[in-house]
Amino acid sequence: MRKNFQVAVLIPCYNEEKTIEKVIKDFYRVLPEATIYVCDNNSNDKTAELSKKNGAIVLKEPKQGKGYAFLKLLQEVNSDIYLLVDGDDTYPAEYAHKMIEALVDHKLDMVVGDRISNGTYQKENDRAFHSFGNNLVKNLINHLFNSNLNDILSGYRVFSKSFVHNYTTLVKGFELETDLTLFALNYAVGIKEIQVDYKNRPEGSYSKLNTYRDGLKIIILFFNLYRFYKPLAFFGYLSLFLLLLSLFIGAMPIYEYLQYGYVYKVPSAILATGLTLSALLFFCCGLILDSILKIDRKNIKRKMYHAR
Repeated sequence: MRKNFQVAVLIPCYNEEKTIEKVIKDFYRVLPEATIYVCDNNSNDKTAELSKKNGAIVLKEPKQGKGYAFLKLLQEVNSDIYLLVDGDDTYPAEYAHKMIEALVDHKLDMVVGDRISNGTYQKENDRAFHSFGNNLVKNLINHLFNSNLNDILSGYRVFSKSFVHNYTTLVKGFELETDLTLFALNYAVGIKEIQVDYKNRPEGSYSKLNTYRDGLKIIILFFNLYRFYKPLAFFGYLSLFLLLLSLFIGAMPIYEYLQYGYVYKVPSAILATGLTLSALLFFCCGLILDSILKIDRKNIKRKMYHAR
């Protein structure tokens, strides 16, 4: 890795006193030239104290959620390269150099630590249905965005300055990784996955993730972001559904008019007409939003190019 690049290690944290010391020491050992920032997200243990003790710069974010903590770090930290990692000691620091080198050498905007491809996540993870949830989100995103990513939800990532300066989000919690991935896919930035080992949390350290609650949040977020990033497809499918429904409901009134010259099922005819108009309205909304999105993509790409 080139020595003239500034590297910032970003660690959003909530109650990680069992692991944060080791995480900081590991990354300082592997990246002695880096500056480590810990964003304490309302911890009620010794996370902030231990972080300072081990040489990290500690920031505070009162709004609860990993998304808020990450945005706080992006707002306060200025660097050439940003490395995001969890404070739970599940991602080995030894892969940091490889990920940073891939970002620099290939002029990418995001490198993702892929836990899935080498099987270590499935082997080490002991939380029920997490692998199922990962696969579900991965398949949905790859299908709808025509991508081929293996680990959509990895919390181990490296970003370029241009990516960080243009990224914004409204997500609050653990939906952050999904949002980062969809943002990158939408704006067609350079993405590469690097296989990394994954290890389960050490004994005494507990995950803040709730399999069902946070899984549902990620699924809902995906469909919301699909509406934002693929408006023509989203509203087009909705328009097609309403149009088919209107044809089904309106078939009998049309038949009555052709057969008898009179419509007896007037309510059905009114409903079918309303559905047809709604279908046209949704399709027009999709066209307008898609045009706006194309202009936005051009502007973001231009900004990212000049930020390099």
